[in-house]
Amino acid sequence: MADVVKIRNSARRLLTVAAFATLAPFVTVDAANAEKIENPVAVFSGLDKITGRIISFDVYIGETVQFGALQVTPRVCHTRPQTESPLTTGFVQVDEITLNNEVRRIFSGWMYAASPGLHAVEHAVYDIWLTNCKLASTVPPPEDYDGPPIQGVVADGEDPLAGPDDGVESGPGIPRKKPFQG
Repeated sequence: MADVVKIRNSARRLLTVAAFATLAPFVTVDAANAEKIENPVAVFSGLDKITGRIISFDVYIGETVQFGALQVTPRVCHTRPQTESPLTTGFVQVDEITLNNEVRRIFSGWMYAASPGLHAVEHAVYDIWLTNCKLASTVPPPEDYDGPPIQGVVADGEDPLAGPDDGVESGPGIPRKKPFQG
């Protein structure tokens, strides 16, 4: 009797492993084919540890911007459509300008906005992390910009990735009374 139970349990395990092995390629293909939006603007936050100030700044793809003694250059910045779970990634290179006026690469890799603590640049004086990617910016693009297409200019305070406005100027409307049920 014990042998029969062992054989049944082994058969169940084998079927479970076979089912997962059969479905695994489909799950992997679906995740690999997730649509990416290639954005022309990467949004970073920078912490100056001396003053304690956090500054948010926009950088166009391929443009180099200086934050303190660090030079930040995003190479790509991807987001997902609103219909999918959010994932903002960017390939970024960060160089440090030393006291001898030499440029030294201190970071070259992927940053994930969802986990800034794991994928940020931690410098002795400055920290930099990716917060978002945008389709447009209030900052004009550099003259030699040749990255992904810009989706127009964004007014201050607007988010180009936000959904369409519903036209309602005020807060939520007054709720309707429930119909009489009797």
